Amino acid sequence: ADQVRLTLQEYFERLGTDPNKWGKPFAALLGALRAQHELGIPAIGGKDSMSGTFEQLNVPPTLVAFAVATVPADKVLSPEFKYPGNRVIMIPVPCDMQDLPVFERLRKNFAKVHELIHGQKVFSAQSVGRGGVAAALSKMCLGNNLGFKFTTYIPQDDLFKPLYGTILLEVASSFDLNANLAGMGAVEIGVTRDVPSIITDLDTIVLADVKTAYTEPLEKIFPTAVPHTHRQIDRPTFAPYTKGKHKGSGLKIAKPRVCIPVFPGTNCEYDSARAWERVGAKPEIMVVRNLTPQAVEETVTAMAEAIKRAQILMLPGGFSGGDEPDGTGKFIAAMFRAPQIAEAVHRLLHDHDGLILGICNGFQALLKLGLLPYGEITDLDEDTPTLTYNNIGRHVSQTVRVRVASNLSPWLSGVDVGDTHTLAVSHGEGRFYADARTVAALRVRGQIATQYVNEKGEPTLDQPYNPNGSVNAIEGITSPDGRIYGRMAHAERIGNNISMNVPGEMNQMIFESGAGYFIR
Repeated sequence: ADQVRLTLQEYFERLGTDPNKWGKPFAALLGALRAQHELGIPAIGGKDSMSGTFEQLNVPPTLVAFAVATVPADKVLSPEFKYPGNRVIMIPVPCDMQDLPVFERLRKNFAKVHELIHGQKVFSAQSVGRGGVAAALSKMCLGNNLGFKFTTYIPQDDLFKPLYGTILLEVASSFDLNANLAGMGAVEIGVTRDVPSIITDLDTIVLADVKTAYTEPLEKIFPTAVPHTHRQIDRPTFAPYTKGKHKGSGLKIAKPRVCIPVFPGTNCEYDSARAWERVGAKPEIMVVRNLTPQAVEETVTAMAEAIKRAQILMLPGGFSGGDEPDGTGKFIAAMFRAPQIAEAVHRLLHDHDGLILGICNGFQALLKLGLLPYGEITDLDEDTPTLTYNNIGRHVSQTVRVRVASNLSPWLSGVDVGDTHTLAVSHGEGRFYADARTVAALRVRGQIATQYVNEKGEPTLDQPYNPNGSVNAIEGITSPDGRIYGRMAHAERIGNNISMNVPGEMNQMIFESGAGYFIR
């Protein structure tokens, strides 16, 4: 509790002069103050939103408390069940006559759970709140699609009580309940299973039905999938291309320079720079200044010089220009068509055997420039591939499975065709689109570098595996010679303690391969 702090957010109707209305935020304030005193946790911030009335409509009286703390990352537990065959323990909290938790016991429970977690005796933990034990267990099951079987009878009414302060723990089958949780009222309520269902004394509930019930209420407002009909010829195919040969550059440099332009809205430059430093390259972040016409002119000159110094050009992800409608990456493309910069890019590719990488927003810019799929800055025509709105009509942020489809590119020289990796995506306009003839040509030339795949490793149009509805499940493509690579997934967002509860290999060796092209 020494390191935990609260921030409070409240919503109340317009109070006016009605003493009953004033009593609602006052009661909330007294309750929050008592909780802070009892737990020794101060609130250091908050937001006043006491304007929740519009004509005859009032918001429900609401106080939300966010708790924040700093802890070693390797001590953080996620709530989803990790392994089948583990025991699930419930640590309850007794309540007083007013149905409030007995804070002395609550403090002891929290301290004991903290001790067990730091002793690496707990695999997952979930607090019980609205929806009770039933809702908490459902969430724990859904994360890794692991099932649960009750071994202790809990009355149905008690299953759905909001037992605030109660904690559920996943522990090993060998966990000694008496030795570790003596005198705390802890009870084993069940075991985890590798069958995706929840078994009670009266029923068996399939997890797929639980997930549907959980997501269905808001599906029409915030869709997670869209129905699609496609012909047999539209279905994605995996056509491995294995004719690539990676000789490396004739220019050998101990620490290749990487130019990383930062446009308004770019937000991945620091992650990208760290990724390059990790593999021995020397990144140079180039901030675009566009406040005045003179600043733009100076930036054009400076960027052209930075590209001339570099062996690699990387356009990182973000939301260029705020991701204005139909204009993602448009400002980046406009600046790169400036003669000075276009000439520098041409020299990088044709005189210095350089490499170019574009991720997310950067991929979009490479397509708008013609660098993908053509390999040079050129005018576009109606057959040019593009990136358009995700087919669910909104932003997506998740991890995806990506399979290597070609070894044409030196960017993928560190992996094999058929290898699958788990990577993060975050975008609103990431659906790769090209007509059937263009897709076929890309496939034949080995330019389809990476594809979205399902759990079986098959390219698919289905969500959530293909998060944006890209044709032929295309996640990334290359130029004809493979030295320019654009993709949607953020290969730079990996490292220690990142996505710790997400299974799968995450390092696709993109940065190692890019630097190695010049080092080896």
